Amino acid sequence: MRRALLPAAALAGALALAGCGSGSGTDSGSGSGSGSSKAELSVSGPYMPQPVSADMAAGFLTISNEGGTKDELTSVTSDVAGQVTMHSTVGGAMEEKTSFAIPAHGQLVFKSGGSHLMFEKLKRRPEQGQKITLHLTFAKSGALTVEMPVKSATYNPSTGH
Repeated sequence: MRRALLPAAALAGALALAGCGSGSGTDSGSGSGSGSSKAELSVSGPYMPQPVSADMAAGFLTISNEGGTKDELTSVTSDVAGQVTMHSTVGGAMEEKTSFAIPAHGQLVFKSGGSHLMFEKLKRRPEQGQKITLHLTFAKSGALTVEMPVKSATYNPSTGH
């Protein structure tokens, strides 16, 4: 069964990349981009505070959807961790989630003290100044690869997260 998933994942990645080009796509929307009927996802402000533990780290970012259709973040992977889990924080209690919705014309925000990514079973300890690679998988839009800079352990961005 695992063998069948690899070609499917490669195909999904290729289809997602094909949609990233400019000019000669087969966009089903007409007019300018703001009226698109599909999800149009982008990532901003990604960062990982330098881990204080040898086996676990947190990650934060914002996923924006400028399109007219909602999507869903269904999984996150990284070569730096054995697994990456997604968590929401409600009333101070952390709860693992299997997916997060990204509304049409909306955002999904992973921030300190709120929803966040947990990098578990670290294969190496990321250091401040390095970048790690994330692979975000969406229900409708396929996959997106993001470079996440590692900041100081006490980093607190002034804009957003």
